Amino acid sequence: MEARMFLSVEDVAEELGVSKSFAYRIMRKLNAELKEMGYVTVAGKINRRYFIERTCYGVKTKEVI
Repeated sequence: MEARMFLSVEDVAEELGVSKSFAYRIMRKLNAELKEMGYVTVAGKINRRYFIERTCYGVKTKEVI
């Protein structure tokens, strides 16, 4: 994934290994969350940092003892 500010539906679908229609559903949900927090959103795009934070890619694994 390139270091662009926004991801397209194709980027999200490829990253998660899902169809474009499911990627759109995820993007709408994440954009609604951002909008609720007062951020400006772009239809058909998702902020790259927020996408990474809200998916498993942003989670640091904990050591299990």
